[in-house]
Amino acid sequence: WRGAVIYQIYPRSFQDSNGDGIGDLSGIIHRLDHVARLGVDAIWISPFFTSPMRDFGYDVANYCDVDPLFGTLGDFDALVERAHALGLKLIIDQVYSHTSDLHKWFDQSRQSRINPLADWYVWADPKPDGAPPNNWQSVFGGPSWTWDSRRGQYYFHNFLSTQPDLNLHNDEVQDALLEVARFWLDRGVDGFRLDAINFAMHDPDLRDNPTSGLTGPAARTFDYQIHEFNQSHPDIVNFLERLRKVTDEYDARFTLAEIGGPDALGEMQRFTRGKTRLNSAYSFDYLYADQIDSAHVKRTALNWPHDPEEGWPSWAFSNHDAPRCVSRWHDGSHPVAYCKLMALLLLTLRGNAIIYQGEELGLPQADIPFERLQDPEAKANWPRTLGRDGARTPVPWQRDKFQTGFSSTEPWLPIDPRHVSLAVDQQIDDLASVLNFYKSIIALRQQTPALRAGDIVFLEAPDGIIAFIRSLNGQQWLVVINILGSDLSWAPENLSGTLSLTVQGQFDRAFDAQELPSNIPPYSGYVAKVTQS
Repeated sequence: WRGAVIYQIYPRSFQDSNGDGIGDLSGIIHRLDHVARLGVDAIWISPFFTSPMRDFGYDVANYCDVDPLFGTLGDFDALVERAHALGLKLIIDQVYSHTSDLHKWFDQSRQSRINPLADWYVWADPKPDGAPPNNWQSVFGGPSWTWDSRRGQYYFHNFLSTQPDLNLHNDEVQDALLEVARFWLDRGVDGFRLDAINFAMHDPDLRDNPTSGLTGPAARTFDYQIHEFNQSHPDIVNFLERLRKVTDEYDARFTLAEIGGPDALGEMQRFTRGKTRLNSAYSFDYLYADQIDSAHVKRTALNWPHDPEEGWPSWAFSNHDAPRCVSRWHDGSHPVAYCKLMALLLLTLRGNAIIYQGEELGLPQADIPFERLQDPEAKANWPRTLGRDGARTPVPWQRDKFQTGFSSTEPWLPIDPRHVSLAVDQQIDDLASVLNFYKSIIALRQQTPALRAGDIVFLEAPDGIIAFIRSLNGQQWLVVINILGSDLSWAPENLSGTLSLTVQGQFDRAFDAQELPSNIPPYSGYVAKVTQS
């Protein structure tokens, strides 16, 4: 898994097979050849479990079944079989921080304070005036506490009020979640992506969070606090070590943590350190960055200096929770070159690379009118944030087909007209397309151990140039990227090499294939095998 390329599938928007406007597991099977042709190592499938879909599957009502929207357990078994036949590993989400309020565990927990599951969730008495137990705020806005009149207590939720937090300080809860992991491992999954895992444990003393010092209006009340006590408890590591023991009972299984928040780096490193915790982790270093520059890339990479006990990072530029990177980072000019450039960067950094569906087509963030919004975060915070729907629209497969071949009916989110001309069938035979560039850079990475798992050393270069060397077992590969919309003159000192792959940049100005260029056109870059230093 070290250096793997992982392709994220958001099942609602990948392919609809039954004409209800929502993607499903059979649809994934139908389109899986497309993913295999990219040359990736694995697919990660976002939640497909039984759910009322208040948060589109991240509110799980049954961890061990498939929601009828997506199919059946038989469909899932067929998907595992097809993925493995194509040489793809299969990773699924596990949501251990919280469940749906319709989960049978929560239904029993709320019945009384003395039933067998009474302490499986986080319950607390009100303050003397009836107010919530403390000042914690939900990610989606408003207090993190909701009153339950049946039990006569508040319950805690870091996210929606319909997503009560599990009490992972309770060993019985941990045991139940580990049995969930075994259920899916026994069905042949190759690993887990752990959703919001640093939200999995709270401060049992329920101390108030300190204020963040933010003044003025904010999109969420959540932003006014430092989240010291509602998440990131030190004992999370102990649970992760228990999970690692379970995955180690199976051959070659992979674990990947999603970590957000101000101490994401520290938690990434703690959660992956040594050989008894998770294999890898990724944060929002790139996902929520408004801009990208050489300093940001260098700083993020150098946070992983490669000491013997250090874990292994993963990187994603786009996903289902963040606006697509080409819309966050770029002004829209020369989009083909810019999309290729971001592929070149993502797939040459040290760490695993996670490609979000549609990224390989160069899709920009979709425009969703207010009346078509589905995302609860977007609705709650409109218009200060645009939410997540614009990154979740259906994949365009065929330009001239109804709904671009995604569905035979109106899909759950509209297809952006700008996406139609970027459909797979329009790019597959175009050697200059974004899609074929992804195939080329993935192939180069897979064939080049230094690009897949080597060390990384950054070179001194002017602002706008990202330049580094990947090296392993005496082989060196140079990566140079101009992320600006203007020409830059620069060449590495005392290095010569052979160009292997280029992004030509604006106006299709090609590099001389015989030598390393000294002038780097706007939005262009290259990978070269170093032959002399």
